[in-house]
Amino acid sequence: MKKVLGNFDSILSSEDTWKIGGFPLPDGSFWKYQEPEAVVIVRNGTLYVRAPLSNHHDSIQILDNAKHMYYSAEPVEIPENGYIDIEVEIKARTKNTKPGDLYDGYVSFNLLDFTTGAALDFFATDDQYASVYGVLPFPGVTVPDTGKTKYFCLFKEATDHFKPHEFNTFRIRYDRKKDEALFYVNGQEVRRETTIPVKLNQFTIALGIMTEKDLTNEGSVSVHGQTVIGEYSPVTITCSTDAE
Repeated sequence: MKKVLGNFDSILSSEDTWKIGGFPLPDGSFWKYQEPEAVVIVRNGTLYVRAPLSNHHDSIQILDNAKHMYYSAEPVEIPENGYIDIEVEIKARTKNTKPGDLYDGYVSFNLLDFTTGAALDFFATDDQYASVYGVLPFPGVTVPDTGKTKYFCLFKEATDHFKPHEFNTFRIRYDRKKDEALFYVNGQEVRRETTIPVKLNQFTIALGIMTEKDLTNEGSVSVHGQTVIGEYSPVTITCSTDAE
């Protein structure tokens, strides 16, 4: 089964394909990952977002990290047997970020399982990327008890097979039966995670602009005048079962 998730030209008029990301809060409000000064352009089927960063949260790390993000309107179910491949082309540019500091502002491709708290991601700037694997304390999500470390996030920064200042193809493959995730950049495997401790059930696909700066005693330190520009192709989803 193969599906292409694009339809970016409807992103401002409906939530049939994509919606603004965020999380409901205990007080009944909803925290939106939406930069008020973001410029959104769709041309030739590609989504372009230029966001001067301003959003921040002083007490919840996950709400501080993502600045502007689109979620797939519906999650993609993961096959019990076989694997799922999810792929996107991304071009990232940054302005006024700290030189060499990927986490001061980047473009993201996230696969988020809100049934388990699991996340498989790529983060990219002009000249480097990170692959990311973790189980996170998403607001309102119950994380399965595995008897191991409940919350974790493992980042691996690299430049292997990456084309600076150009579009790069990022692909993540997850095999539920094998408890395995593979990460590819421009067709080359760059990371393999085995013995994933939880069984992932579904992915909400997210296209985002983010930072990753630890909160301090004074609150958020993630915003200091940066601008991040992301360009995204439609997302290709391929499922293969053992029976095929």
